[in-house]
Amino acid sequence: MAVISEYEEEAQAPEIIRAAAVAATITTAPDLVHEVKIEEAEEENDVEPHVPNSGNGLDGEKYSWTQTLSEVTVYVHMPLETKSKTVFCDIKKKHLMAGIKGQAPIVEGELSATVKPNDCFWSLEDGRTVSVLLTKCNQMEWWKNVIVGDPEINTSKVEPENSKLSDLDSDTRSTVEKMMYDQRQKAMGLPTSDEKEKHDVLKNFMSQHPEMDFSKTKIC
Repeated sequence: MAVISEYEEEAQAPEIIRAAAVAATITTAPDLVHEVKIEEAEEENDVEPHVPNSGNGLDGEKYSWTQTLSEVTVYVHMPLETKSKTVFCDIKKKHLMAGIKGQAPIVEGELSATVKPNDCFWSLEDGRTVSVLLTKCNQMEWWKNVIVGDPEINTSKVEPENSKLSDLDSDTRSTVEKMMYDQRQKAMGLPTSDEKEKHDVLKNFMSQHPEMDFSKTKIC
């Protein structure tokens, strides 16, 4: 059996320490990389919705858009002096594609919600913008975005024109106002109108029946 002197042990100590450090790095490196990837993914997903533009939509690099409860208008930014005969625009129930013939589409993708293709149309404005009008199937909701995966707006910040609300019948207007109120309440972490109504009903029932034990009752 070989005998290692104290001098040899001291000489080998730095090498042993370095080897242990390398081994530890090899063992923990995948975990560290995994943690970094998780943090990067969380940062990508933690994107705050944008404040809507004056038309309750959003201005983008390739296109801008506005909306009412019944329609969405997409303004596709085209090259200067574009001619209508060179434009192509394909509108399907859940898909939109627009651009210059023979070139890659400027806008293409799955729509945020379904539309009525027969009630949709497009036009070229000023030789630089293609205006695409999309008629919503569900005319009682606000779109967060036009193309799935594109930047979203905060629908709780949507502010329809008063003149548009006044054009609605009383039942539709009350429904729209309730929807807007509930969106604002949810954005602030507060109960919606339906939740408040349930809360009030239960609270009233509790006051009328003091003999009952409500200590374990949770009011949502």
